[in-house]
Amino acid sequence: MIDTNIEGLALKNQLCFPLYACAKEIVRAYQPLLEPLNLTYTQYIVMMVLWEHSHLNVKSLGEYLYLDSGTLTPLLRKMEAKGFLTRTRSKEDERTVIISITDEGRALQQRVAHVPQAMAQVVDLTEEEFTTMYKLLYKMIAQLTGREQKV
Repeated sequence: MIDTNIEGLALKNQLCFPLYACAKEIVRAYQPLLEPLNLTYTQYIVMMVLWEHSHLNVKSLGEYLYLDSGTLTPLLRKMEAKGFLTRTRSKEDERTVIISITDEGRALQQRVAHVPQAMAQVVDLTEEEFTTMYKLLYKMIAQLTGREQKV
């Protein structure tokens, strides 16, 4: 017997699709703001973590950003080549790579200070809408991953 309730499969009825499309469009909206600074969106969020935590290992960075080391390693190499960070092996455990922000990476913080406000204008949510969305998204992340927001 074929299930006739295919309406449940309609794209318009899925929560995943508007989340996917919105995330994609948010990243696209960041591009013109970050390109002049020689940053991609993913590099930008790495820098945000480093501005708060000057030194941390790759595993911890991945936990903050929900990224695995296979994604982070080439990204961090490129960022090191740009002079934003350094990668060094831990003296206690050679398998552990420590990421440290450089002076150039720290100086970048002033150059991107306008980005959050510019994005807020692009998205154009009220403070209440922003707060509600923020809480709901982090609630979903916690439910899907089994862990609370780290940052």
